[in-house]
Amino acid sequence: MRVFANPVGSGSLWFDNLTTAEGTPVAYDPQAREFVPMPPFCANRDIIGCNWIAPEQGAFCRSCAMTELAPDPSIPNAIPNWAQTEAAKRWVLDNLGRWHWFRPEDPGAPPVFHMLAEGATPVPMGHVQGKVTISVAEVDPVLRVTRREALAEPYRTMIGHMRHEIAHMLWWRLSLREDFLEAFRAMFGDERADYPAALQKYYQEGPPPGWTLSFLTSYASAHPHEDWAETTAHLLHLTDITDSFVAAGLSAPELPHQNWDPYRETDTEHLIRVAVSLVPGINHINRSMGLEDLYPFVLSDVARRKLAFVNDWLRRGAQGL
Repeated sequence: MRVFANPVGSGSLWFDNLTTAEGTPVAYDPQAREFVPMPPFCANRDIIGCNWIAPEQGAFCRSCAMTELAPDPSIPNAIPNWAQTEAAKRWVLDNLGRWHWFRPEDPGAPPVFHMLAEGATPVPMGHVQGKVTISVAEVDPVLRVTRREALAEPYRTMIGHMRHEIAHMLWWRLSLREDFLEAFRAMFGDERADYPAALQKYYQEGPPPGWTLSFLTSYASAHPHEDWAETTAHLLHLTDITDSFVAAGLSAPELPHQNWDPYRETDTEHLIRVAVSLVPGINHINRSMGLEDLYPFVLSDVARRKLAFVNDWLRRGAQGL
């Protein structure tokens, strides 16, 4: 993610800013990818702190307009949890916008979101025919860690959930192209395999022996759909880690130059090589504060080929549908 210029003075703005350091209200224009002062604000600005511009005062911004179903406000913490969830969604949508997904120039359907609070029973997250269901309760750090440990996951965040579930939607969009399906099945396997049965087997038996040679995560081994979603999420993780590193003005021997844009890099192996070279240092910094590794994953040769496949299709897909 970039660091943004202050439109009314000196200093910088971060992606989630609502005001400048001096208190001037600002909002983010996702089309121009810059902050502007006193624009038409999103109707959700005062409710959940949305900082994107709207087409007109009182309307929803591009991101909030994608939310078809908001959480029940009578459920405890539903609104603050929703606010954090929408912030994660805006971040991921802006990432994908670098490849022209879900922007006005994208001729295909945008995702539709159902943001649900959890009452007595958990909310299953997922995607069906363009609709993404998200449990806003997952922003709660205690709940998130509890579920991460129960599922033996090394990484679980709301941005991670957004990237994974939107990845399923991206597959659905791309699957409308016959040339994509043939290529996908050659790389990931046949997604027509029984999905419920595959998940049941995974949760009963776990991943197959030697799964690390072919998959980024154990869950990716459950079914080709999950392999695609996990791989796509990881492509976004690695690209955005690198982009944020560059935007922060940090330097490393592996960076081509200070203005290098990872989102424009067509050579996935080069992108991965740079990202992987940065991760050990960032992980080491996290350890100095008693935090877990930022990116606790190892990339096999097969996983790298899958990342290259996803990078190729995401970079061109939105313009072709």
